[in-house]
Amino acid sequence: MKGEHSIRWLCQLWEVAPSGYYRWRQHRPGPRQREDAALAAQIASAHEGSRGTYGAPRIVAELREAGTRTSKRRCTRLMRAQGLCGRKKHRRHPRTTDSRHIQPVAANLIAQRPAPTGPNQAWMTDITYLRTAEGWLFLAAILDVWSRRVVGWACAVTLHTSLVLAALHTALQQRRPAKGLLHHSDRGSQYVDADYVATLAAAGIERSMSRAGNCYDNAAMESFWSTFKSDTGLDESIPASRRHAELAVFDYIETFYNPTRRHSSLGYLSPVVFEKQHTLNDIKAA
Repeated sequence: MKGEHSIRWLCQLWEVAPSGYYRWRQHRPGPRQREDAALAAQIASAHEGSRGTYGAPRIVAELREAGTRTSKRRCTRLMRAQGLCGRKKHRRHPRTTDSRHIQPVAANLIAQRPAPTGPNQAWMTDITYLRTAEGWLFLAAILDVWSRRVVGWACAVTLHTSLVLAALHTALQQRRPAKGLLHHSDRGSQYVDADYVATLAAAGIERSMSRAGNCYDNAAMESFWSTFKSDTGLDESIPASRRHAELAVFDYIETFYNPTRRHSSLGYLSPVVFEKQHTLNDIKAA
């Protein structure tokens, strides 16, 4: 069209000042701006793939794994320009522990031992609750301290020992740990129940319990609960039913957290990838 008509005529047709048109031509995006635009699209895609949970550090790790190198500062700037941000954690500590019992408790062994160097050396476990439109749903989970992988979990409508036993049986079936594994929990009545203690003993698992009133001894689990509720939005939203809540738990743990979600303490690898990398390194070393 520009070859058939003058610039002035075209500007009059579109009600644009000729001076404005020439300024626009002179200020076309430069190489850096074009790079930013391409990088911003990659950032938006990675953020969407993380279910809107990743901040700049995890986005940078995601891009680098895909072959795109960038800095945290640049990533933060481009995320802010698009209105993107990581999911913020709301730290809430529901009371699911009833330690008002007379059963003997185990010593706090996990604080006395060095950090685990491989899988199935130390597990942590805890219970949290989820609010639903039908009422409370309780969730028990077991975490491998070394890889931060959820190795067993279960949901129930009560805090009966059967809840934590179901999570334990799942973990034992999936992991089949060697004797000598250390199992750490708080002093809740479920974890001193005779059936639970007997199950641990039969599997050759050693017990460890937090000090009275000290949540920091179970810090890895507290961190997981905070991440879980923040990422899923279950700290604010209320599922329509317990079934909906349980499906959300399954979806998060089995299809996102374990296989995909990057963990800062694992060098921004997911728990599954971290464990696989460890296995490959062992094979190479052998």
